[in-house]
Amino acid sequence: MVPALSPRPALMSLADSIEKRAEKFAVRYKAVHDEISRVIVGHDEIVHGVLTCLFVGGHVLLEGVPGLGKTLLIRTLAETLDLDFSRIQFTPDLMPADILGTNMVVEDPDGRRRFEFQQGPIFTQICLADEINRATPKTQSAMLEAMQERSVSIGGEHYKMKAPFFVMATQNPLEQEGTYPLPEAQLDRFFFKLVVGYSSREQLNTILDRTTKGQIITPRKVMEGKEIVEWQQLIREVILAPHVQDYICRLILSTHPEGPFAQPITNQYLRWGASPRGAQTVALAAKVRALLGGRYNVSFEGIRRVFVPALRHRVILNFEAEAENVDPDEVLLELLQKVPEKSDETAT
Repeated sequence: MVPALSPRPALMSLADSIEKRAEKFAVRYKAVHDEISRVIVGHDEIVHGVLTCLFVGGHVLLEGVPGLGKTLLIRTLAETLDLDFSRIQFTPDLMPADILGTNMVVEDPDGRRRFEFQQGPIFTQICLADEINRATPKTQSAMLEAMQERSVSIGGEHYKMKAPFFVMATQNPLEQEGTYPLPEAQLDRFFFKLVVGYSSREQLNTILDRTTKGQIITPRKVMEGKEIVEWQQLIREVILAPHVQDYICRLILSTHPEGPFAQPITNQYLRWGASPRGAQTVALAAKVRALLGGRYNVSFEGIRRVFVPALRHRVILNFEAEAENVDPDEVLLELLQKVPEKSDETAT
């Protein structure tokens, strides 16, 4: 009788293959990060946040006062990647057709006329939507289908975006006169909302050295679109254990006022909690953190690292919170402290 072959060698081979791919991802991720850091001084967590959105196939919203390097960061990323890039300056008079494109009448050499679709600047791979909150809601809504569906419908025709497709938008929290706050439906399309803060003393000195003494640093292209798509698939293969996944679910449910997992601060300051898209965001972002940490499974610490940027634009404060100047980050950070990693079996 021939003994059955043990599956152990095959499983070990698969594990080795996964480990090598994870190690390679960390190396390639670091190559992009380091190239950006040659131009961008500081803001390490912001750079990590932007790259996380890129490698999971999400979009990012950068918020900060003028002059902090938001646009420079996006331009530098575009120069580091071998991808098509376009910039849209959002203004109150910008129309949807200025973004999406329009059907134009063209004339053939024989004199016959026909309609031909002229693509707008949204048909790219990296799109910088600069000061997105300065456009009208009608124009902002033109971005929704492209951001969520990776496609645009115009004149009964369906046009697919080229993969990978990545929107990086900026907005200024000051000078709110003449601006149009992004609707919740569009905010939810952004994977992360990253708040860009001020530079430190040392960072300011480095910035002045680089920008006022004739130093010109040009980033190199270190990655192309096909490779990014492959890493996006690898990230989805990272293991999310049931008890870790349940921790994500309980965190999301803790943002729902009057829900079974709601905390006192939830009921006091939140009007609406996060949607299932928020849970998907936390899970995918934590998978990136796992790979960067040399793991092939999501950890509780990885979840805590990405929880605030994933949800700060997905929870809606009530009137009391606004009256007391409570920030969404304050609520989310307290929820991280209150919600235990281990499931409370008495909760229903």
